[in-house]
Amino acid sequence: MHLRKLGRTGLEVSEIGYGAWGIGGRQWLGGDDSQSLAALRRALELGLNFIDTALAYNEGHSEKLVGQAVRDFSGQRVWIGTKIPPKNRIWPAQPGVSLADVFPFEYILASTDESLRNLGVEQIDLQQFHVWNPEWLAADDWRRGIETLKTSGKVKHFGISINDHQPDSALSLIETGLIDTVQVILNIFDPTPLQNLLPACVAHNVGVLARCPLDEGALTGSITAESVFAPGEFRDAYFKGDRKLQVVEHVAALRQDLTGVPGSLADIALQWVLSQPAVSTVIPGMRQVKNVEANLAVSDLGPLPAEILARLARHAWPKNFYGA
Repeated sequence: MHLRKLGRTGLEVSEIGYGAWGIGGRQWLGGDDSQSLAALRRALELGLNFIDTALAYNEGHSEKLVGQAVRDFSGQRVWIGTKIPPKNRIWPAQPGVSLADVFPFEYILASTDESLRNLGVEQIDLQQFHVWNPEWLAADDWRRGIETLKTSGKVKHFGISINDHQPDSALSLIETGLIDTVQVILNIFDPTPLQNLLPACVAHNVGVLARCPLDEGALTGSITAESVFAPGEFRDAYFKGDRKLQVVEHVAALRQDLTGVPGSLADIALQWVLSQPAVSTVIPGMRQVKNVEANLAVSDLGPLPAEILARLARHAWPKNFYGA
């Protein structure tokens, strides 16, 4: 497993990390805790050393599983990132909503304390705001929250998770020098962060956590027009209506352009993200051991050739299945 610097934090993190949303349950069905713990442990055995979770992932259940797995590998240093959910529980952050409704100072501290208990640690390596609105830039509570948590030793580094498909909303925040990392959607279908966000991160030495590299499964090639998800599951809404057919059409065109290129579609999708030098780590969700083993093996494949990257640039797909 190759390591990369997480911006100015100085941490060396595995270039493939673990996205722990799916193991929380509730929004992702079809798994169980024993399966999730097996996947986490296998990832750690194979050299993965960065896990991203959140207090909102089934009200801390994901954090508790992550803490349990990490304690099982007490001789191995594992970096954990988590997130403070918006107090109003609205994703993404909405224009015109006050910071006092989303991240008031005392709530920032209380949420962090809850995550510390769930994880069973004394310090969070990377705490993140789970949404962001640039309208809050001049507000005081988020700044005091970061300063207080760092000064107290409860948080080592701080970042934000950027709203879905809004990478430029973090540009002004990056320029303040107050955040160490950004987490952003980045994949073959949505390369938008390459335009402005990633250059800004390089200029300010901010670490980049690339989420949704497989577009919630669309870039695995496993979604068909007949795919069925359990009612109430996240993917049932994400791929509702004619969206599965749209995915099939875009993936077919992608496969046509990748004729002769070795590796599965998922492998190539992860390679594409890792071919971006500004990326510190990519964090696919992995609920099964077989997916852990397949995804982590991509670290040994190296970046894609420039000619293949040029082909893939033709497949940008402006959409927002989250908010539409």
